[in-house]
Amino acid sequence: MINYINKVSHRNQFSNLHPQMKLALIIGLGSFIGGFSRYLLSLFIQSKATSPFPLHTLIINVTGCFLIGIVFGFFDRGQISQEWKLFLATGILGGFTTFSAFSMEMLTLFREGYIGYASLYIFASVFLGLLLTYLAYLLVK
Repeated sequence: MINYINKVSHRNQFSNLHPQMKLALIIGLGSFIGGFSRYLLSLFIQSKATSPFPLHTLIINVTGCFLIGIVFGFFDRGQISQEWKLFLATGILGGFTTFSAFSMEMLTLFREGYIGYASLYIFASVFLGLLLTYLAYLLVK
């Protein structure tokens, strides 16, 4: 992806940036795309919903999980570069949903045999996340 950007930049200021800065900008662009997509999809789903159940969040989270699995599968098969993985997984899907990153990290821990760490991560993420959200709410209420 960086090579592509270098080709289309036609010697402008972007081509003079450090490679890590280019990656940061690529990830930021992806994050914008993902966040914007999440917002639009959420509005669309909510406009069709007839229940207070947060279906829009559920659909976005499970869609993000499915898509991050595809991205990492292609990466592991050598079909996409590290830059594309960062743009798609960290950028777009990171902006779309952080639940997909949580899901992929869980899969990695399980695949590598770290069952204890995986269990702790699930418990800590869910329990501490809910607890801290509640405490922060009480703090500013």
